[in-house]
Amino acid sequence: MPAMALEALAPAKANLFLHVGSRGADGYHPIRSLVMFADIGDRLTLAPAPGFDFVIDGEFAEGLSAGVDNLVIKAREALLAAARRPCPAFRLTLTKALPLASGLGGGTSDAAAALRLINAAVGLECGEEVLAKIAATLGADGPACLRGRTVIVEGRGEALREPPLMPLLHAVLVNPRVATPTPDVYAAFDRLETARPLGEPALPARWRSPAEVAEFLRSCRNDLEAPAMTLAPVIADVLGLLAGRKEALIARLSGSGATVFALCPDAGAARRLAAEMGRLRPQWWTRSCRLGERPQA
Repeated sequence: MPAMALEALAPAKANLFLHVGSRGADGYHPIRSLVMFADIGDRLTLAPAPGFDFVIDGEFAEGLSAGVDNLVIKAREALLAAARRPCPAFRLTLTKALPLASGLGGGTSDAAAALRLINAAVGLECGEEVLAKIAATLGADGPACLRGRTVIVEGRGEALREPPLMPLLHAVLVNPRVATPTPDVYAAFDRLETARPLGEPALPARWRSPAEVAEFLRSCRNDLEAPAMTLAPVIADVLGLLAGRKEALIARLSGSGATVFALCPDAGAARRLAAEMGRLRPQWWTRSCRLGERPQA
């Protein structure tokens, strides 16, 4: 193990579209989604320590358990068990920069980053198949978060396929600091009984511009948007405010919310939109970002 601390970014994810089917006999909802990852997110640090330890700091650390129910701990324990070899002790520090229960894949992305960071830093040499199996046990977003790059997700989240070629996208993420836990949103989805056929969007070979991506997305949807708004009506305010700005090509809820993303034509438009949202709603969490560029550790 290196003597110095090593870091990894756990990137925020955005569901550009999310089609959800009726719950099956197995209790799961089939999905189809185009998932992209941002150049912002939480951060994990691994450092040598006398014993195994896990601590959380950062803006959104409060209220987040550092116990065995945390997905980072679950990932660590599963990986050490799979390695079946002695491992030097280390401390993991999670700097929580993303809002909790926000539709950005935070906890699952944290766990996926932990898998890769521990495997590389400690020299466990577990292969991709082992990491993927563990990631699949950590949540529906696990396999996509482990891959960490743009992907089309299907099934329960375990089936991944390559998307069309697409440009780097500039976006603004806005969260009204309201949590919408995924299980609660799916329960609301079932109550509303609004499930539709998943549908197979007619994907082009490539998208050449952000405007082309936005135009395509208008033919798609996020089926969790309406149920999430029954739990957090403020989401409608976020959507309305973003959709009314000239810099926004399209605005949509990500995942189960309550974060809304707006795609912008370029970096300048994203910066201007983020600044304007900060001025109009300073109490909300707002960040500009890039989607589609694989973040570096």
